[in-house]
Amino acid sequence: MAKNIDTIPIEVCILTQDHDIKGVVHVSKYTNSNRELTDLLNDRERRFLAVTNVEIYTRNSNQPPKRYNFLEIHMDYILMVHPTSQALFKEVGNKAQEDINRFQELRRKLGQTKPF
Repeated sequence: MAKNIDTIPIEVCILTQDHDIKGVVHVSKYTNSNRELTDLLNDRERRFLAVTNVEIYTRNSNQPPKRYNFLEIHMDYILMVHPTSQALFKEVGNKAQEDINRFQELRRKLGQTKPF
């Protein structure tokens, strides 16, 4: 597989209602480094998030993770995305739940806005 020279990989943890997902997303190397994931997630044209080297952990299960080379996740099912270097928790605590709620509210508001 050819590598895209205009992107950089970022290892992430993605939380959905039922799953914890670890993988790699590729963001533009021309974006401000503090906004790479934000710009990717707030793109109104993007309905799916492409993830490579995926491990899917079912929450509240002792089953081993499912592994995929590539997966697309519908943006509406994503509760939170963290770079793995910043994801320091395994269980969703109060602070994480507040962040999830803010992200869901932002997604709802973005869905209500009309393009220019």
